[in-house]
Amino acid sequence: MQDSLKGHVDLLLLSVLGEEPTHGYGLVEALRTRSEGAFDLAEGTVYPALYRLERHGLVESSWVDGRTRRRRVYRLTRKGAAALRRERTAWDRYVNAMRAVLA
Repeated sequence: MQDSLKGHVDLLLLSVLGEEPTHGYGLVEALRTRSEGAFDLAEGTVYPALYRLERHGLVESSWVDGRTRRRRVYRLTRKGAAALRRERTAWDRYVNAMRAVLA
């Protein structure tokens, strides 16, 4: 399953952040929970993707004081929300085309 995720990590991260801002480990947990364990991404995969998304202006981050320590919280930018809409549309087209061929 992990090999099939290549190229889709950004879409998964943007999708989770489209619902609410969260920290990196929160993203890992959300993806694992929502996919019933199928998307169990290593933090070493998630953080470089977040840094890349931030460099491209799709997410922004800030430090927030937590109960036990400070955490960097990521949120979608307007540009990121637009990219998420485009990517979801492209993904829907891809899935529909695959279903049409595999049916």
